[in-house]
Amino acid sequence: MVVVLAILPIFGLITLGYLFGWRQWLSNEGAAGLASVTFKLFMPAVLFTGIARAELNDGMSPMLLLAYFLPVLLVFLLVNLVAHHRAGRATPLGLTAAYSNNVLVGIPLVTTLLGAESLVYVFAILVFHSLVLFSLQSFYAALGDGDKVSVPALLKNLANPLIIGLVLGALLNLSGLALPEPLWRVAGWLAQAALPCALMVLGISLSRYRLRPSGSVLVLTLTKLVLFPALVWWLSGLLPGLNQDARNVLVLLAACPSGVNVLAFVKHSDDTRAVSSTVFLSTVTAAVSLPLWMLLAAG
Repeated sequence: MVVVLAILPIFGLITLGYLFGWRQWLSNEGAAGLASVTFKLFMPAVLFTGIARAELNDGMSPMLLLAYFLPVLLVFLLVNLVAHHRAGRATPLGLTAAYSNNVLVGIPLVTTLLGAESLVYVFAILVFHSLVLFSLQSFYAALGDGDKVSVPALLKNLANPLIIGLVLGALLNLSGLALPEPLWRVAGWLAQAALPCALMVLGISLSRYRLRPSGSVLVLTLTKLVLFPALVWWLSGLLPGLNQDARNVLVLLAACPSGVNVLAFVKHSDDTRAVSSTVFLSTVTAAVSLPLWMLLAAG
């Protein structure tokens, strides 16, 4: 019951954002502006303030990265093998099944359920998450369709505000320096605005998509919400050096719904319905599956 009560406000804000988008109570320009300030300012402030004060030795464990990214690679490869065989071309379906919405859903979840001190494990994953998966998808799409790999597109994955926030926070942490208190206060205020705004943005984004269920969508959703976190839960239990808090964070991140950023990699109209419907269905279904995973991990 505690887990359910903790998750309800998160999905409540997503629902509120969906309502704003569905009823068009916020113009397209207003929604775009909210998303821009959230991802370029508020969320980087969360990452900056969190990692600047975190115990980095706890988070940057090779076992932590292996426990998460080995299942990521396995899911990415398995889904793409099947999807490529069926479509005869590169698709973004493997990315859809392996890419978690760790910023919009993962950070609020971990903060609410496990406490801000557990965010250090989230930061370790976020440092490599988009870089690894977006680079893999870029290579796969280029090779699968016979195109050239775009080096500028790969480098662009490193130049986003979230990564910059993480890097600046880590540098400040390692330097041993301290920001003046007024600057910390400003950063803290910006960070406080991040989570509610991010969840609202997610809801508004979902209002633009329509659920068109199919067998492929159901399989992708089950792979994302069941198979992927199950692999992380199993592997994190085998690898040495991971405490229970770290395992809980990894399972929660793996059990998050598919991230909306995957839609940026859709090149064929045939994939649009499958990807957008999976993002929508996995987000709605996660309201039920996430508490179950949390109870299993905690047990």
